[in-house]
Amino acid sequence: VCVRRRWRRGPVGAPRCCFWCSCRRCRCPAVLARCRGGASRPRRLRTPRNTPSWPPSPRRPRRCGGSGWRRGAGWMPLPGVGEELKQAKEIEDAEKYSFMATVTKAPKKQIQFADDMQEFTKFPTKTGRRSLSRSISQSSTDSYSSAASYTDSSDDEVSPREKQQTNSKGSSNFCVKNIKQAEFGRREIEIAEQDMSALISLRKRAQGEKPLAGAKIVGCTHITAQTAVLIETLCALGAQCRWSACNIYSTQNEVAAALAEAGVAVFAWKGESEDDFWWCIDRCVNMDGWQANMILDDGGDLTHWVYKKYPNVFKKIRGIVEESVTGVHRLYQLSKAGKLCVPAMNVNDSVTKQKFDNLYCCRESILDGLKRTTDVMFGGKQVVVCGYGEVGKGCCAALKALGAIVYITEIDPICALQACMDGFRVVKLNEVIRQVDVVITCTGNKNVVTREHLDRMKNSCIVCNMGHSNTEIDVTSLRTPELTWERVRSQVDHVIWPDGKRVVLLAEGRLLNLSCSTVPTFVLSITATTQALALIELYNAPEGRYKQDVYLLPKKMDEYVASLHLPSFDAHLTELTDDQAKYLGLNKNGPFKPNYYSY
Repeated sequence: VCVRRRWRRGPVGAPRCCFWCSCRRCRCPAVLARCRGGASRPRRLRTPRNTPSWPPSPRRPRRCGGSGWRRGAGWMPLPGVGEELKQAKEIEDAEKYSFMATVTKAPKKQIQFADDMQEFTKFPTKTGRRSLSRSISQSSTDSYSSAASYTDSSDDEVSPREKQQTNSKGSSNFCVKNIKQAEFGRREIEIAEQDMSALISLRKRAQGEKPLAGAKIVGCTHITAQTAVLIETLCALGAQCRWSACNIYSTQNEVAAALAEAGVAVFAWKGESEDDFWWCIDRCVNMDGWQANMILDDGGDLTHWVYKKYPNVFKKIRGIVEESVTGVHRLYQLSKAGKLCVPAMNVNDSVTKQKFDNLYCCRESILDGLKRTTDVMFGGKQVVVCGYGEVGKGCCAALKALGAIVYITEIDPICALQACMDGFRVVKLNEVIRQVDVVITCTGNKNVVTREHLDRMKNSCIVCNMGHSNTEIDVTSLRTPELTWERVRSQVDHVIWPDGKRVVLLAEGRLLNLSCSTVPTFVLSITATTQALALIELYNAPEGRYKQDVYLLPKKMDEYVASLHLPSFDAHLTELTDDQAKYLGLNKNGPFKPNYYSY
């Protein structure tokens, strides 16, 4: 029998053993039942060396001390172990005589085990960190990519065009996926505002003057939390806005719902069909009693639709603001053909767009998009980037930093020479298409990657687009009976050839970073501020200042946009003295560079 009256704790539901007695029969339930009453108080005991594991072999009885399980700061006897041992003995005896007895006794043991566990959990468990206030599955919905969890499954089967939705004000002048997501979208917008301090500062400075009072702006851009901050800034400056999406995959449904709840006429949802895309644009333009006088476009689709369907609208349009290379190219074509009947502002080629959005934004978002969709490791991978403009430079810099072997295709000898000086090999696409692992297009052109290139690619080659339009990759040529399309995850398709070869196509050839990932909010703040100033400039310009042509943003406005963002870095500008300004022939307040200066 136990001499020292000290007990070691075993696993839940297991019999205890006396630590100090030398009795080889201490495993016997009867002996343990007699020893049970002697335990005094829990004490921490050192685990003996060479302790055998639990349970001991039935062939050879072992000494006490083999079943100790240490938990927490010391040893604690389990309540009700004597009853546990009696039940175990009864079940063991019953198994020898009757199978039914085992069945009837087993539930009793299970219930007792559950009771022991319930009593054990009454004692608080000390952990090394605070317990989470939310489950992982709940907190995962904080990402905008998980916004679908807020949508009722039954609603997903119904097209937003067929739903009857109203906001809290009773208005139904919108079409979004689910207006119930507005609260979550509002939180996303508030988070974006924290990193878009320059746009908020512009809103506060000009809110009293209302420089856009009377402006009726129809917009077609990506509808994200950052764009929502721009839209609400335009509304705060006095404008009325109607908005649609320029990309069928980039819309954040919860943000669109938040805009609709705030009273903005927004027509967009993620995963639109081609017919839905043009229907949303048409709803923005064609409304009884509302006539747009300003256009904010991204890609030229809105401008193209107005020219095609409603040419009379341009009689009241004061100007067009375009931010993408594809849309700017369309505007220059219209201007060259003499069909551009209103002034247009080229935001894409402004310094603040080219040197910040196109370069720094793409440098970070290209990796995010590829990682989220393919989980690819870039070290040692061979990548070909088509185009070495500002977008291409950003993509190449990011890929090279992670150890990828990067090739460049380029038509411009100046850009090609820059690529060579930066350490990249300039090739033709046909020269490397059989060996590369990733193909990235960022040219703004059409049919850069053709069906011939796709046929010659290696197995599991990744193909994606960082330009605006979905015409850079000839996706239409892949819609043939002999090729099989397999959707493996959101925005990721495996195009399977008859011989089993697979090509990984991302976002169906559309813009990768906004379709499959996110973009830095701070960089988008620079672009959004530039767009807002361009709209203010065109709307308030006196008649005759701008003719029916395409213009760049004035240099002074570029510098003003940059100055609004410097406080975020606690940066301090050096001021010119009068003598220095006279020597350089500049105004002390700028602009500091001529229009032809290339940064």
